[in-house]
Amino acid sequence: MGSILVLGLGNVLQGDDGVGVHIVRWLAGQAPMTGVTILDGGTIGASLLVELEGVDALLVADAVESGREAGQVTLFQGEAMDRLLTRPRAGSVHEAGLAELLDMARLLGCLPARRALLGIQPQTIAWGDALSPPLARSLPEAGYRARALLEEWRREDA
Repeated sequence: MGSILVLGLGNVLQGDDGVGVHIVRWLAGQAPMTGVTILDGGTIGASLLVELEGVDALLVADAVESGREAGQVTLFQGEAMDRLLTRPRAGSVHEAGLAELLDMARLLGCLPARRALLGIQPQTIAWGDALSPPLARSLPEAGYRARALLEEWRREDA
């Protein structure tokens, strides 16, 4: 079975910006899954490149400006994720960093073949340690969708 990395991005001190970290915390509180590593990636950086080495699949959770209603959960897989990260106008400060991280992984030959971005439309990104009500309500949905994708990937590897 291949290894899977779940990377939560965001700053939990900036409201909805930290939703990716809240998602990985939610996942960490569920029954453990063999072969799945859950990591709080914070506000991202090149130091996370070492975490991608030897990983077969990558799921990133983050706040993503998608133009949808606050709290809307969207899953971008494979090429859809790549297109999102290379769009001319990034929807979050993490998108540029994530795109750069994946480009470095591609150059080093350690870009996971399976990758997805689970994005939640933020309502507010401002100082504060709580998610806005729409994001707090959508957190379980995001967690269940993430877990369903992880289980699907694990079945494909079996």
